[in-house]
Amino acid sequence: MVSLPPGTSSEYAVSIIIVNWNTRDILRECLASIAHETRLPHEIIVVDNASSDGSPEMVADEFPQVRLIANTENLGFAAANNQGLEIATGAKLLLLNPDTIILDHAIDVMSAWLDAHPDVGCVGCQVFEDPETIQLTCFADPGPLSLAVIEFGLKRLFTWPEYGGWDRTTQRDVDVVSGMFMLVPRPVFEEVGSLDDAFFIYSEEADWCRRIRNVGKRCVFAPEARILHLEGGSKSTAQIKSRMYVQKQKSKTIYARKHYGRSGELITRAIFLSSAMLRGIAFGLIGLLRATPDRKARLRLSGAAIRYHLFGQEPMA
Repeated sequence: MVSLPPGTSSEYAVSIIIVNWNTRDILRECLASIAHETRLPHEIIVVDNASSDGSPEMVADEFPQVRLIANTENLGFAAANNQGLEIATGAKLLLLNPDTIILDHAIDVMSAWLDAHPDVGCVGCQVFEDPETIQLTCFADPGPLSLAVIEFGLKRLFTWPEYGGWDRTTQRDVDVVSGMFMLVPRPVFEEVGSLDDAFFIYSEEADWCRRIRNVGKRCVFAPEARILHLEGGSKSTAQIKSRMYVQKQKSKTIYARKHYGRSGELITRAIFLSSAMLRGIAFGLIGLLRATPDRKARLRLSGAAIRYHLFGQEPMA
């Protein structure tokens, strides 16, 4: 971890860390938007997780000012971000997704907002799916209870896991700031440490935010600035890969074990397994009457989850 000596300050107001994997063209748009919309002194660190689409070459050729780490294997989201955090020297640290576009000087605005709120340890901004639609980012702590509400379709009765009814136009303290834009002051980072690379992808931001809250700092959603999420629109179920579906459940199980103990892990596994079995039976029976690509995909995902939680089998694709 790069730690600045007491009483000194970085030449950079913000270090922007972007983890990339095979998103060359949208990464180019992201980097261009940062250059166009950011006035504060800043450094950009791109950590490429062994992309095969020419992403590292594009960064080196078109954005020579960017600090590039080109991994020879995919280390995962948390571990790659940690590589960037390790060499970052900015007074603030921004984790930013490569599929985002900075709008209206968002980084400058949120940096100033953070300066004015010294009790905040992590802040996120407004995220748009398209020019008219605000994406519902940020959520409550993903413990077993909130997980059960989501998995068993009880969100109409209990809105708190995903903060239902909140349109993201007002400021709010949240348990988890979205990992696509997380701005953290360096002193907070130095107190809580790096992301936990036990999370290959998913739930690492929930763990980081929980650790930030545990040291007495607030995690806040502030709508003072906005970014565009190029892949913010929902994908059809048929497009979801079994590997990533299971990985999300695996990460939530790791989170439960870390913060809720062995009993929390077992409850989480039981919730996922019960939900997968119920969905599998339901979509299997419905599919006998009328099979559609979406129903077949849901059945496939349920089967992948059951095999993982019963036998530890992780899908390859």
